[in-house]
Amino acid sequence: MPFVRISLHTRGGDVARRVGDCVHRAMVETIRIPEGDRFQIVTEHDPGEIAYDPSFLGIERTDGIILIQITLAAGRSRETKTALYGVIVTLLSSELEVRPEDVFISLLEVPPENFSFGNGEAQFADRLPPHLRQPEEAS
Repeated sequence: MPFVRISLHTRGGDVARRVGDCVHRAMVETIRIPEGDRFQIVTEHDPGEIAYDPSFLGIERTDGIILIQITLAAGRSRETKTALYGVIVTLLSSELEVRPEDVFISLLEVPPENFSFGNGEAQFADRLPPHLRQPEEAS
């Protein structure tokens, strides 16, 4: 159920789609979303349309920066979130030669009832999806 927004400078070809593929694969692997649960907006920008600090917290960033914002249901552990960050960076670096320093990730956690997948319904208002249930709830 995550909703993902990705912003990057225009790179041409199918780079934007491939960035989205990497982020989605990382979420399937680490936060256990279903494979078909893909809702993304990937936006390419001209130079000057993405503002960022090139050295905030001592991390040297370039115009190769990719900003990733993931809105997801609350409830995952710090370790799981950290694993997600690492897998996203690993995939982007290995598949697209993105510098790890150029990957900025922001997670926004919201209650599951804050999502509607269509029909004007809050599908998870009364029932958590299986990948968010605690082991004793999973049955």
